Amino acid sequence: MEDPASEIPRVIRLLTQSTPSTQRATIEKYFTPSASFTHPFCRTGSFEGSRWLIWCIYRWYKIMSPRIEITIDGIAYDEKNLTLYVNIHQDFRIWVIPFFNAPVSLVTVLRLVRYPSLPPQPSYSTPINPNETANNSLHRSTSSEKPLYFIQSQNDLYQVNEFFKFFSQFGVLSVLLLLWQFAATALCIAGAVIFWPISWVEQNVIGGNREKSIGDAVRG
Repeated sequence: MEDPASEIPRVIRLLTQSTPSTQRATIEKYFTPSASFTHPFCRTGSFEGSRWLIWCIYRWYKIMSPRIEITIDGIAYDEKNLTLYVNIHQDFRIWVIPFFNAPVSLVTVLRLVRYPSLPPQPSYSTPINPNETANNSLHRSTSSEKPLYFIQSQNDLYQVNEFFKFFSQFGVLSVLLLLWQFAATALCIAGAVIFWPISWVEQNVIGGNREKSIGDAVRG
């Protein structure tokens, strides 16, 4: 990628909504050979050739849910640290389970690396555009004067309630989690009220987050 923030929506759609050959070509074009993938259900680690595991994960993802509706709600690019944050929501349906639908939201964190040209690529390559050969694509990328950015790691982050949607077709687990979260908030309120003297000591004796403990304050 020459411009990660503007190009990443197309990359994500190619990964999730394209044919098997295009999906594989996309992974080989935009991920480094040692790229890693982390998800609540699986992870690959990072080693030479780990990109192949990422292709297997995406292939199984598409086999389970051939038609995926995905929307990119926002993108933030930390250029200094070469990190993309992509806010996504998708409707994940498993074709073998009638009426199953998991409308989930997640944030995908993509760590990038920058190269002056393409890193070493395997001999296998399938063009993303059927009318474009892999060699032409390689030539065009290496002839560019701009540096190229590649995905070194992908980390899919889900809130717990979003994660539960994969297990509960009618949202039962999500409702139970919601009740638990409200109960935990009530406990926080109770704790803040009951233990207010600790806050008073922190405010008037310790003075905030300093290198001084309550014990030190008591001892003077």
